[in-house]
Parts: sequence; structure tokens; C-alpha cells
Amino acid sequence: MTGETDRTGPLSGVRILDLTRVVMGPLATQVLADQGADVILVEAPGGDTNRVMGPGPHPELSGIALNLLRNKRSIDIDLKSEEGREIIRALVPECDVVVATMRPQVLRRLGLDYESLKLLKPDLVYCQAQGFPLDSARAEEPAYDDIIQAASGVADMVERVTGEPSLLPTIFADKVCGLVMAQAIVAALFHRERTGHGQHVEVPMQQATAAFMLAEHGSGAIPEPPIAEGGRPAAGYPRVLSPERRPHPTKDGLVHLFPYLPKHYARLFAAAGVEGAEHDERYVDQRATLVNSDSLYREVRKYGPTRTTEEWLEFCRAEGIPATKVATLQGLVDELELTQHPTVGRYRLVPQMANFSRTPGGLRRDAPMIGEHTDEVLAEFLPQQAHPAGVGDVEPMQTARGLA
Repeated sequence: MTGETDRTGPLSGVRILDLTRVVMGPLATQVLADQGADVILVEAPGGDTNRVMGPGPHPELSGIALNLLRNKRSIDIDLKSEEGREIIRALVPECDVVVATMRPQVLRRLGLDYESLKLLKPDLVYCQAQGFPLDSARAEEPAYDDIIQAASGVADMVERVTGEPSLLPTIFADKVCGLVMAQAIVAALFHRERTGHGQHVEVPMQQATAAFMLAEHGSGAIPEPPIAEGGRPAAGYPRVLSPERRPHPTKDGLVHLFPYLPKHYARLFAAAGVEGAEHDERYVDQRATLVNSDSLYREVRKYGPTRTTEEWLEFCRAEGIPATKVATLQGLVDELELTQHPTVGRYRLVPQMANFSRTPGGLRRDAPMIGEHTDEVLAEFLPQQAHPAGVGDVEPMQTARGLA
């Protein structure tokens, strides 16, 4: 894959100016780029942090960046220079969306906030994400995934399960918020398509992550007054918080058995030779299975070693009980499709997150080198600032790119 192929994807024709950094914002724009949007990634001279997050085949391309930056065009612009900011302001009218993750005061200082840019394009969709709501006292505080996990109930949730307050071993908040950003941008574009009006879209990380967490963990704390059951706190979904909720050892490995419905438990325990399994009050109905999650999970675990993993999978398929082998991270990577990058060679392609029957997306451009498309983009949209042959030798552009 060496360049743009036929335009495909449901967002084909949408152009996005990407002022984001690290993973959250780049994940949002990766999703949109996979779906066909033309994403112009604005990088400072030297490139973004995600380019050096872990090992990779090239100093500019970590394994993370190979997929996170795909389908994007990279331009290197020094936003600290007036010339650089002028180029951004000149590009804005050519774009449908601007996405930014810098702190609010930084955006205002650079003149790249919504109020400034909507003067250049009144129907602009501007998506801004930061740690805490703009109307809160914490709006200007720096925030990364760790901070937001701690501030949105994740550490408390883990403590209830393990007895130790801890964070999830994934950049949970960054990825949740990246997906929220992508969805919110598409919603705002849909509104603009209907009305002709752009708007400011704010994704406060703590707010979005807390809402995500409370979808089930609000639980009995949502009604007023709160409703607690079984001596547990009202907030928190009991089944998910059970310390017994984990894969089950088998004769030869691991399987995850999930008898979700009361009839699933009855069939599983009956097959294990438990007398009177069909009459056990712990799973007389769905509510009972939730209240008794701990004991039921422990009981299932007792019978795991009586069969091999494949025997359990065959049994569960026959009985309609959800079950799966336990995948490893390396195993998931090994299953990925191999593709060819023009600079660094072969790499594994992380799949896009949704499939479209009429407007399939996919890989159109491999992850770019830093500033690979600066001359191309400026010649395409700002021809007065680029050499006719696409060579960036005009002084203002060189200064903006940090080359002077």
C-alpha cells in the first residue's frame, strides 16, 4: 500500500484537521480515517509522542504508530511560530472538522480555539477534548489516562474486586474517550448535513469515562433513595464486581464459561452430576443469579478441571452456553493480516472497528513519516505558499515547518 486508492468509506469527502496528540485523539481520527475521511495530521517538528511509544521498525514509526497513524496525511507545522499558525488558519476553511486535545488556555493563546476558528468557517465542526469540563474549576488541569482512570471510579472498582486500588492495565480512558470523540464528530456532521450549522463539541475525559463506568455500575445508587442488596454498596454491579469472575482452569488449559441465564446454570451443573440442579434457588431467575454471582462462579470453577478445554467448548456449543478459549495478546497479534509499508516493510494490520456493506473502509494510506505530506497538502490547498513542483522552498513555509 503506497498511497490513496479509490475513495471509499462512509466518510469519503469529509476533511479533518487533526491537532491531537498521543493516543486518545489520534485513535478518534484513525477511526474516522478508516471510514474514509481525509485526515490531515498536524505534527510539530520531530513528530508526535506515539511515534516513539515502544519499539518499532523505524525511529519515526513505533508499532503503535503504524496503525494509529494509518490513512492520514502528515504535515509538520511549528504552531509556536506565527507563520505556522497562519498556515493552520488558511487550512481551516478547507476542512469540515478540526479536532484538538490541547489544554484550553493553549488553544486560546495560539488562536486555535473554536471561537477564533469559526470566524474562518462558520459551519465548522470543532471537537475539543480535555481532562475536565470547560465550565469546571479543573478545566485547565493536565490529564492523562492514569489521572482520568483514578478520577472516574476505575481504581475504586478494581479495589472492590482485588482489595487493592489499582488501574486497569490498558489506557482505558484514552480509548473510551477516543471512541466518544469519533461518534460525537459524526453526530455533529449529521446535524450540519441537515441544518447547515456547525458547532463546538466538547468531550471532557472525566465526564465521558464516568458516564461509561456508570452505565452498569450506577446500579442501585441511581434511584433516589438508593437501593442496596445483599449487604453490598448501592453503587456497583455485583456480577461484574465478583472476584470469582475470571477464566476457569480445565484439564489442559483455560476456558471462560459464562452461564448467563438460569437455564445455563441448571444444564451445566446437571451435566457435572449435581443432584437437584434444576431446583437450585440461586438461579431460579435472573435476579437470583446476579445476587449469587460469587457462589455460582465458585461452583462453576470447581467443575472446570473435569473436562478439557475443547470438551467444555463442545458441551457449551451444544447447550447454547456462552464460552470461549482464552486468547493471549500475542495470539491476537499473530492472527492479524500482514501488509507492506513502503518504508519499513511488513507489519500487522489492526482491523478497523466496524464493517460497512455499501461503503467499505480500510487501508488507503500507510502510516506517514513525519511531515511526509506537507508539500502535497500545501500545494493542494494553499498553492500560493508552495513551490509549483511541490518542493517546500518558499521561506514562509520553511519557517512554519521549523526548517529555517
